[in-house]
Amino acid sequence: MAVIEIHHLTYTYPASDHPALRGVSLDVEAGEFVALIGPNGAGKSTLCYTLAGFVPHFFKGDLQGEVRVTGQDIRQVRLEDWVLKVGLVFQNPFNQISGAKFTVYEEIAFGLENIGVPREEMRRRVEEVMALTGITDLANRSPYALSGGQQQRVALASILVMQPEVLVLDEPTSQLDPIGSREVFQVIRRLAHQGVTIVMAEHKVEWIAEYADRVIALADGEVIASGKPTEVLTDPRLPEYGIGISRYTAVARRAAEEGLWPPQRRLPVTLEEAAVGFSALEEAHAHQR
Repeated sequence: MAVIEIHHLTYTYPASDHPALRGVSLDVEAGEFVALIGPNGAGKSTLCYTLAGFVPHFFKGDLQGEVRVTGQDIRQVRLEDWVLKVGLVFQNPFNQISGAKFTVYEEIAFGLENIGVPREEMRRRVEEVMALTGITDLANRSPYALSGGQQQRVALASILVMQPEVLVLDEPTSQLDPIGSREVFQVIRRLAHQGVTIVMAEHKVEWIAEYADRVIALADGEVIASGKPTEVLTDPRLPEYGIGISRYTAVARRAAEEGLWPPQRRLPVTLEEAAVGFSALEEAHAHQR
């Protein structure tokens, strides 16, 4: 059975007459890494908030359809219980740091303290997630004296230490440089390999193409495409909806328009695929000369 089951979800925020999500249906399996793409206002954040329980329990509004996570109906749960099942990581890690602790170690342990986890178990779990996210060497640093990528990994560790079954991330690399983005994506990929179910809203399609198992494209609150990264990220409709495409896809598509990319060859979505494709074309032209 799927860990996440969404059927005909339509949601409208209070005081709005335009649904933020319209007829969304999707299933996510255990350990699957699903990326949500779409322009601003497409409904990506709203879908993240729904999975995390903030819709409808915090934002209220009108929710129609069915949303189940690990078999539980989102309407029937208490938000204070749900946060232990579904962890949410926000865009800006600065907003997720409590401000109540002086070191990274204490910051990560803060949530465990609040739910009364025994000290030895707390120490074990904190050390495990620091190792997993690659921040063991930051244990005694102030959370506010870190780079953006380091802060985002601390925010991620603070959620992971609670051992949620599902991890939801709302554009976690939006303020990070390429190095910080890669750090976060590598951690998330490792988590998926360990069985954590991942749903991430993200704009950086090159990273999505490299790391995600499946991509779901949203526009105006509706799902317009769903499938493997190689299928969705080369969909010719994406630019029409204001959804960015990989630079490698864009270059290959232009080459195809000029008759330089064989129509039978799939458009690339990663640097590796583009390199292989253009190398093959160069060899073919060399043989013709």
